[in-house]
Amino acid sequence: MKYSKYHALGNDYLVIAPEDLEIELTAKNIERICHRNFGIGSDGILFGPLPSQDSDFALRIFNPDGSEAEKSGNGLRIFSRYLWDRKLVREEFSINTLGGKVKARVSSDSKSVQVEMGHVSFDSEKIPVVGEPREVIQESITVLDKTFTFCAATIGNPHCVILMPEVAPDITTKYGSLLEVHPNFPNRTNVQFMKVIDRENIQIEIWERGAGYTLASGSSSSAAAAVAHKLGLCDSSITVHMPGGQIFIQVTDDFMVTMTGNVTKVAEGTISLEMFE
Repeated sequence: MKYSKYHALGNDYLVIAPEDLEIELTAKNIERICHRNFGIGSDGILFGPLPSQDSDFALRIFNPDGSEAEKSGNGLRIFSRYLWDRKLVREEFSINTLGGKVKARVSSDSKSVQVEMGHVSFDSEKIPVVGEPREVIQESITVLDKTFTFCAATIGNPHCVILMPEVAPDITTKYGSLLEVHPNFPNRTNVQFMKVIDRENIQIEIWERGAGYTLASGSSSSAAAAVAHKLGLCDSSITVHMPGGQIFIQVTDDFMVTMTGNVTKVAEGTISLEMFE
């Protein structure tokens, strides 16, 4: 079974085309493929290109725990680069996901990809967050021994953004898994611990729903930048600094987000079916 592997700032995905699929993508099989020791190893699987009625392509995105994600910024950039490498695109093109339709463009050297991620909403019913309908801004949430102040957002998938004076991996791994499954979030949530550096720069550490601690995330960058702009802490052009590298985010007045970041091709190969025995 053929695959292509790419990473976007250390966040790695396998791309599997429908014509190359030789097994059913069950949760068990996805977990095995993504496993770092018993499989190829990745932060998820991008299954496509698939036909779409209202876009040039459709894409399904699977987390390494076998669950299906609505949207992934890094995954979309990687998939866009894959389409470019396969000579299926050259100009701007559209991709449909469970989390909505996006537009993408690959740079002439193929190393950088820009994606119009869509509108960020802070509406509790859209994210979703439990409780009465409202914008979820600067609310309290408690896990273990700590009470955090958070904002919630969706850009097609749910996010919990926590403003901190400093961010670090140990805080993210200690609290991220518990925040992901907190009762406030019926569909679980991605978690970003965010430090505002200045009006044009933020730093985030990420706990990704269904994947765990993550070096970089495009949708997390989009959500965190939108929250920083919403709170009046940053202007409309924001560089997001993560352990894996930087993503550039533009936020409009109505919170339409455009993301630009690098993609690196890692490998092409064949998955042996013996792995699933």
